[in-house]
Order: sequence, then C-alpha cells, then structure tokens
Amino acid sequence: MTKLGTDDNPLLIAIVGSGPSGFYAAEALIKSDVKANVDIIERLPSPYGLVRSGVAPDHQKLKQAINLYKTIAGAPDFNLIANVTVGKDISVEELCKTHHAVIFTCGAETDRKLGIPGEDLRGSHTATEFVGWYNGHPDYRELEFDLSQDVAVIIGQGNVAADVSRILSKTVDELKHTDIAQHALDVLAESKLKEIHV
Repeated sequence: MTKLGTDDNPLLIAIVGSGPSGFYAAEALIKSDVKANVDIIERLPSPYGLVRSGVAPDHQKLKQAINLYKTIAGAPDFNLIANVTVGKDISVEELCKTHHAVIFTCGAETDRKLGIPGEDLRGSHTATEFVGWYNGHPDYRELEFDLSQDVAVIIGQGNVAADVSRILSKTVDELKHTDIAQHALDVLAESKLKEIHV
C-alpha cells in the first residue's frame, strides 16, 4: 500500500462550512506537501459565508476575497458540496467514515442577547437578521422590517452598527449600484426614517 498523503493515496478531508476559515483551510491543505482531496460541505446553496452575506453591499472591496476563494475552488483537488446540512442530511459519523479528517469551520453568524428590556418587542431585530436580510441570505430574506417609523435606534458602535446605520441612511440612488438584495432596496425606497440614533 502506498503512503497516505501521496498522489496515489491522497488524504480525503471534509471541511464543514464555506466561509473564510473554510477556504483558508482548504487552501493550506491544497498548497501543502501532503496530497489531499478537499470536500467543502456547505448548508446554503452558495459558498463564501459571511463574506457574501455579512459584508455591507456598499463595501465591494471587502468582498474581493471571493476572487481568492474562486481560485481555490478551481483547484482539481477541491469539491464544493452545497445544500447539505451536516447533522441532518449527513452525520458527522458518516463523514468520519468517508474522510480521513473533518474540519469544522462554521458558526460565527449568531447573535448574543443583550439582556435589556424591550429587545424582544416587535420591531426589535438583531444586526444578523438585518444584515442577512439586505444581503439576501436565505435564512433572513423573508423577514419583514417596518421602516414606516421616523426614528431607528441601533445599539452598538462597531463595524456592523456602522454598516446598518449607513445602509439605513443612504438613498436608493446610492444603494442601487451596490449588490444589495432587490427586496431590501424596495423596502428601503419606502423608508420614512428621519433620525438614526447609534
């Protein structure tokens, strides 16, 4: 039998999640001295994780990382398996039987509760929901956001809070040349917001 990790006997590696960490793990494996065939398994129909669905649509420069990911995906030792949920469509045990190793690179898209009064009231949304909605993420695109009020309040002062306030304050003309989801652009076109408090 030939040595494992050679052209005749490559390692079979499963990577769960196709965001940045998944693609960088795939790149490291493909470029290593050890021969490996890489299967990236993605729950969604399209890859790239938060680079696709978490970066503001008016920040195209940040999304240029996708070009590198496309290069990695073009490697002959790379295989993307989309629309497959590990734990539902295939078990971890099954992956372990068909692959030499399984790397988990998923899970950075959830919010934490703030523990403040009113956060569960109607009209109160997490940044993950709003960002996913305006980026057309399949988990969030069906959500409804009521922008018929005069005032919006954003709790936070990080990059995502800045993205949310910027998207809410831009005109449709400023947003229509970005890759914002059309359903979000239609709702933002009807926005009655006059004040945004951060």
